[in-house]
Amino acid sequence: MEHRELIVAFDEIARRRGWSALHTPKNLAMALAVEVAELGRHLQWRDDAGIAVMMRGDEGHRVAAELADIQMYLVKLAEALGVDLDAALQDKIAENRRRADAAGVGADG
Repeated sequence: MEHRELIVAFDEIARRRGWSALHTPKNLAMALAVEVAELGRHLQWRDDAGIAVMMRGDEGHRVAAELADIQMYLVKLAEALGVDLDAALQDKIAENRRRADAAGVGADG
């Protein structure tokens, strides 16, 4: 789902429920933090093997739903702040590459 489609769907649900006025940057950031914490609750105290087993069961569907919530709130927050998330990602990846190159990370030496 493209960001624009996601925002349209998110806004339509918010409008139907009367939540649009609540979708301020502060509230969206707080909701995003809550969703990340809910994801963490599924992963906490499990090793990688335990997480792999969990993801094959019913709890895996709940983890997927938390990830979807995180993406929705992140995309809506970026829109509310006027941030082009795709451009920000490209800029951040380029910055990380420059840092890695400057530190010699991955160099064959």
